[in-house]
Amino acid sequence: MRTAPVAVLLPSLCLGSPVPDLERRVSDLADQVEQSRRELQDLEARLRSAREDLIRALQADGASEAPADWPAELETSPEGGGDAGPVPPDEVIAGDRELDDVEPFRIGPLDFGGALRVNFVNGSYRNDDPGQGPSRGSTERNVELDTFVVELALDYGPWFGEFQYRWYADSSQDFPASYNFLHSLWLGYRFDASELQAGINRVPFGAGPFGVSQSYLYDLTYYVGLADDMDLGLRYAWGSGDWRFDAGYYLSSEGHYNGRSADSARYSYDAVLWKDQADEDGNVSFGTAPRNGYRERNQLVLRAVRTFGRDRISAHLGASLLYTELDGTGVNDGSRWAMAVHAVGNLSDWQLAAQLSRYEYDIDPDNPWNEPDLIPMGAFDFAWPVATAAWLPAISLSHRYETTAIPWLDYVRPYLEYSALLKDAARFTDSQMATAGAQWSHGGWFIVTDLAYSNGNIFVGNSASGDGTDDYSRLDGVGDFGINGNDRWNYRFTLNLGYYF
Repeated sequence: MRTAPVAVLLPSLCLGSPVPDLERRVSDLADQVEQSRRELQDLEARLRSAREDLIRALQADGASEAPADWPAELETSPEGGGDAGPVPPDEVIAGDRELDDVEPFRIGPLDFGGALRVNFVNGSYRNDDPGQGPSRGSTERNVELDTFVVELALDYGPWFGEFQYRWYADSSQDFPASYNFLHSLWLGYRFDASELQAGINRVPFGAGPFGVSQSYLYDLTYYVGLADDMDLGLRYAWGSGDWRFDAGYYLSSEGHYNGRSADSARYSYDAVLWKDQADEDGNVSFGTAPRNGYRERNQLVLRAVRTFGRDRISAHLGASLLYTELDGTGVNDGSRWAMAVHAVGNLSDWQLAAQLSRYEYDIDPDNPWNEPDLIPMGAFDFAWPVATAAWLPAISLSHRYETTAIPWLDYVRPYLEYSALLKDAARFTDSQMATAGAQWSHGGWFIVTDLAYSNGNIFVGNSASGDGTDDYSRLDGVGDFGINGNDRWNYRFTLNLGYYF
């Protein structure tokens, strides 16, 4: 906006310009100011509209951060808060487990993509009986196929959705044995300030999609079904100011697909059926019993997250609640409830995240595995009992470093994590896991390197004592999420090479 300078008005006064001329000039100037004000308001409205369109586009592409070269007023990351619309609370965790910025193969409103990942694993492993226990990836210091993923994404006006299917190599069996399953299949619709998803989608519980974790093996929250849990149902997300809310109803878990197990060829940890049983002394008989155990049904979930601050300094405080009915097979029906309080703090490129969870299963003590404090849970084609009641603290610290001086690397994100499963049953040994590692990214390449130490994770080592291995013939013979009978600390180094396309 430009106005007449004082130097133009003074000569008119000195020459004795009539008062009406001055009044007319003042009136003209006032009209110019008013017109400029209206134009400015119109520009601001157009800027807000463009900003909202960009936000929707970013959310449709799965982005959780604005590009580094955006003007500050267009910042759309979850640190922004304000009236930016319904940013799903899942996005406040800074991890880039999936490379959403990889240019997809696009046909109309459909994006086609996928990933191929290989593993190198070294740790506290013995392979005397590779058929026992879960598939742990390569444990013989070989680079082996880990995962093949195909993905389809929809973005068409207010409609959006996702389909993803995965194949995994099973290193506990002779090559090319594998198992595969549907990871996600949902269709969504965006309203003005909310969105709805229907199908197999992520249950909105906890601080982020992977709990508070950045690591390859996640933290222990995942293994009790309280992080990155994909189930069949409806999820509704909406926002109001600095508040973000989620509500979900899930008819069942995502189901069982193709594998050797009775009910565990799936991505997420759920209460499942198995064909095993144990006597009163804890001796396990594999495959000798009719299918028994539990399946989830009629799950209700609520989550609320409040954002404080914006731009490079922010905090996200929230709470989650969950209740699930359990449909029993060979045992009476049961139920589960869980709750969590969580916080995520961002300071520039640093992120500190913490979550405290509590869960309890109410199950029939008269069951085929003869343990009132254990329930069979499964994923990745393997089921094993987990403690039915526990507290679960988890914390992580990470830092994203943009490697602008290194042409072959876009960024690196080192992280430190710790979690524990503090079990109610006094005769059980608590499980713990600590992880140090880093994510490395360049173009379509996404690499994870981390070192995990644990005294109760079935994927971290299998050495029970001395030169022995975990003994799956007994409920107390394994370092696990249940009894954790051997209470032995093991380590695992993982190098996961992933190419996303």
